[in-house]
Amino acid sequence: MQSDSTEPQEAGKPGSAFRPDPRPLAPGLYFVSTPIGAARDITLRGLDILAKADVLAAEDTRTLKHLMEIHGVALGDRHVFAYHDHNGEAMRPKLLRALAEGKSVAYASEAGTPLIADPGFQLGRAAIAEGLTVLAAPGASAVLAALTVSGLPSDRFLFAGFLPTQAGARAKTLNDLGQVPATLVFYESPKRIHRTLMDMVDIWGETREAAVCRELTKRFEEVTRGALAEVAQQFEGRAVKGEIVLLVGRGGDEVPDEGRIDEALRQALDTQSVKDAAAQVAQAFNLPKRDMYQRALALTQKEGGA
Repeated sequence: MQSDSTEPQEAGKPGSAFRPDPRPLAPGLYFVSTPIGAARDITLRGLDILAKADVLAAEDTRTLKHLMEIHGVALGDRHVFAYHDHNGEAMRPKLLRALAEGKSVAYASEAGTPLIADPGFQLGRAAIAEGLTVLAAPGASAVLAALTVSGLPSDRFLFAGFLPTQAGARAKTLNDLGQVPATLVFYESPKRIHRTLMDMVDIWGETREAAVCRELTKRFEEVTRGALAEVAQQFEGRAVKGEIVLLVGRGGDEVPDEGRIDEALRQALDTQSVKDAAAQVAQAFNLPKRDMYQRALALTQKEGGA
């Protein structure tokens, strides 16, 4: 098991006025990636767009205004419109109208790349449906930053977002992802990280490689690497704070033992018929459906009789 901790450079303080590229900004919707921690991780192109866009929208208006202040990007007489999960239906038509009028609209996530666990997806989809220009200003991304420092294979990876909070749905999702031949990337709450790791140990076994990346690019950045069981032990009884990205090595190579198969079947049988539970577990472990059906049937008869 390995743990890295570091103290990155200071995030940044209000500085001199930013001098944007003098060339005009073409009309269109610009998705601007913003820092996930260190304010200096914003790109020059991102600052250019924020300085020159006709309309500014943000998941969190205070965060964007503060970022612009740090880098000396003048807001002028522009208003920063809030666009988030709770007002998307009402705000989207206004932003689309501005785009249709030939204006440039910049949208910034609260942190990181828009559309990754972010409400910008529907805005981009609506703009594309109306034939409007959609552009990206690439930059910081917690997913890619975590993948970079995890030490896990990066040739193929799957971002799986947040796992369900309910036990049954969580077990089903983990079973579905169990044999995916790619590094799996999750976002997780600090309050649930230990429980999630233990659920993964129960369903996937103890030895699959994992990494927990906490507070990336921030002062108390920490990366904990090792086998799933080892990493889970590091978070047992520990009060954890901050943003967390959890990565787990690819599946599909190991042969599951009978105990893991039976436990997966029991969990699936709690909410599904024998046929459906058998099909789900067969798919998760890449095993024959007929064998899983017979095993599930035997399991229900045995435990029902007991």
